[in-house]
Amino acid sequence: MPDVITIEDPEDDRLGDYRALTDLALRTRFEQPHGLFIAEGHQVIGRALRAGYRMRSMLIDAKRADQLAHLAEDAPCYTAGPDVLESVTGFHVHRGALASFHRKELPAPADLLKSVERLVVLEGLNNHTNIGAVFRVAAGLGFDGVLLAPDCADPLYRRSVRVSMGEVFAVPYAYLEPWPSGLAQIREAGFTLHGLSPSRGAIDIGQVTAEERERPALMFGAEGPGLTAAALDACDRTVVIPMHAGVDSLNVAAATAVACWELSQPTPR
Repeated sequence: MPDVITIEDPEDDRLGDYRALTDLALRTRFEQPHGLFIAEGHQVIGRALRAGYRMRSMLIDAKRADQLAHLAEDAPCYTAGPDVLESVTGFHVHRGALASFHRKELPAPADLLKSVERLVVLEGLNNHTNIGAVFRVAAGLGFDGVLLAPDCADPLYRRSVRVSMGEVFAVPYAYLEPWPSGLAQIREAGFTLHGLSPSRGAIDIGQVTAEERERPALMFGAEGPGLTAAALDACDRTVVIPMHAGVDSLNVAAATAVACWELSQPTPR
């Protein structure tokens, strides 16, 4: 059991990693430049540790110190009362535990493409909840890598990590630059690049041939604008999920689930 350090002053500099966690703009400016991310809840913290991320420190509710302090291993373990926790973080820490971790160096896109068989590609997704949900879908449905356009949200932002239930640690990802010309690397690596869009003569995704299911790369755009024209130009084909009752689209995370399940099947419907 590591030593537990009680913090009573919310201005204590040792809690700097945890300050204002609800301020997206501040956290975006702070976390990536400092090479850290925040995990929330003992399950997600445990998954980060099992994935080989190195803990910087841990901050836990004093009432749960006996239950959770062992997760800190060799890192400093701070404990505080709920009022101090809320003052520092900006919200009620009802999961009882937060941990700050060092980020890992991301793989180069070319190296990622060599190591995976099924790929999700994202353009313009700046909603952290959707990013987290997409990673959870990819992990659950056998898509073993994610490529992100430079304008996508950070998969290791606290909300993304929480929504993914830690699957952002299990699915390797990289940022693809330059965009969109870098998309040519996907096809050159032997993938069939399918763009999800109701435009450009899209076919029913259930009709994708067995050959084009062998190494699929599914590309999704942001809700509303969808994929850009330049991204669609880079695709081998455009596919669509058939809809009913006048519904024109699904939430991007739901669409990712449907499309990944369909192209995980070896033959067309």
